[in-house]
Amino acid sequence: MNKKTLLIAESGSTKTDWCLVHEGKKKNLQTQGINPFFLQENDIISIFMSELKINPAKIKIEEIHFYGAGVNSEDKKMIISNSLKKYFNVKKVYCYSDMLASARAVCKQEKGIACILGTGSNTCYYNGKNIQYKTPSLGYILGDEGGGTHLGKKILQYYLHGIFDEELTLAFEKKYPETTNDILETLYRKPFPNRYLAGFAGFIFEHRGHYMIENIAEDGLNDLFINHLLRYPQKWKVPVHFTGSVSVFLKDILMNLCDQYGIQCGTIIQKPIKGLIQYHTA
Repeated sequence: MNKKTLLIAESGSTKTDWCLVHEGKKKNLQTQGINPFFLQENDIISIFMSELKINPAKIKIEEIHFYGAGVNSEDKKMIISNSLKKYFNVKKVYCYSDMLASARAVCKQEKGIACILGTGSNTCYYNGKNIQYKTPSLGYILGDEGGGTHLGKKILQYYLHGIFDEELTLAFEKKYPETTNDILETLYRKPFPNRYLAGFAGFIFEHRGHYMIENIAEDGLNDLFINHLLRYPQKWKVPVHFTGSVSVFLKDILMNLCDQYGIQCGTIIQKPIKGLIQYHTA
């Protein structure tokens, strides 16, 4: 058992799950998402100060392991690393992609394809030790197939184009009273448009069973299979695992699509943090 005082984080674009491992005890915490594509060092430190209930003056952290969306280049890693080092006064800070978090949590030491379906989406082939190959993740404008932003975008398109029937239109307007101008203003002129789009995916989860909603969900997830999962040469040799909230809420559709395409459906979990705690404390 690792006796060091560790801080482990797994961050999507919307939420970050933290675990402080100190004196043999584990304390779970949560803050808003920390994505270096949208936040700079000062912004991140402000989140630590206002949302993360850990006092660096009282608890001496020896190592920090941060997994996050957007942590996929050296300059983005530096933004996260510098923020953590400055706030916690820690020398040993390790930053990894959220994709590696998912792969380590669901594949363990085995080969497999890992897929994240949360606010955004991402996939990779994991050889049991490292990410060996991944399809391009193009973000909420060009990609995120099957993720919350992709599904939320489809919901907005159906509503704003007047495709929804009366039942769904009334339900949408009750849940989201904003005008069309309000929606467009928030989407194009305010911060974190990806989070905003992903918020509309909740409409799918609440109205499962309606044929239009089922079509949107199935089409969105099928885009994930066509553009990503079916492109892996190993797709019929290893299981495909899923993490993220969308994976859990639309589990039945994912399993059906795997069956249709002859793919072995592996583990489906919402949060990788539990697996990461096991990985770093073993």
